Amino acid sequence: MAIQKIGISSRCDRPEVIEMVRTILAHFSSKVQIFVATPTADVLEIEGTPVERMREEGVELIISIGGDGTVLRNIAKMKDPLPVLGINMGTLGFLVDVEPEDAIETIEEVLYGFSYSERMRVDVFLNGEMLETATNEIAIMSAKPAKIIQFQVNVSGCLLDDMRADGVVFATPTGSTAYAMSAGGPIVDPRVNAIVVVPVAPFKLSSRPWVIPSDSEITIRLSIPKEAVIAIDGQKSYRIRHDDIVKLKKSKYPARFVKISDTCFYERVQKKLT
Repeated sequence: MAIQKIGISSRCDRPEVIEMVRTILAHFSSKVQIFVATPTADVLEIEGTPVERMREEGVELIISIGGDGTVLRNIAKMKDPLPVLGINMGTLGFLVDVEPEDAIETIEEVLYGFSYSERMRVDVFLNGEMLETATNEIAIMSAKPAKIIQFQVNVSGCLLDDMRADGVVFATPTGSTAYAMSAGGPIVDPRVNAIVVVPVAPFKLSSRPWVIPSDSEITIRLSIPKEAVIAIDGQKSYRIRHDDIVKLKKSKYPARFVKISDTCFYERVQKKLT
């Protein structure tokens, strides 16, 4: 076996997912050293390792069992993310390419060596302090339901738009098939280094989606004294106020996804959406 150490992290709220973890452990524990994420290990009543520590333990890839949310949570825990292999045991997922019935065979192949693709992420700053790094998107929405907010978006010092809308989504190419797509944004090939800016239910017809270079520095300010919420990958949220400054910059640490087929991106998207 070319790979010596792997990690496993899963959602813990479904018996069939935990059973999949048991199956993988039974099949591969004698072949490679396996580190199980602490929440999953607690359910199995075995010793666990935080995902944050797996790189320093020498883990070479992480098997994520669940849906896109599970993958995003695992990536968010790592400053410099390890390659992730996603096994689909959630709902519709664009980050989990392996179906449960193919899991053992796919892992068997990957353990003899694998390649991975890198996808850009975005660092999020609030008043100069870094909050999180987003793999999918950053969404800024009104803190009060059914209320619009007004905000300015500047790109590298140039005003992009002064918007009145329910909110705005800033998506990576990876996240272009998530919230941004639902809000009317374009699907972006992950090989394109860009950030998609998608207004959510804008008041002005002239407020349209934009695709901007990934090396741009984006600044967002609320234009009137209202509270808003910034949500990062749908996982964590923070309140922002009128005098707060949100900045977005391309992270130097990309997400990494194990390649398991030669199917092109466009065919995968079409298959997921039909």
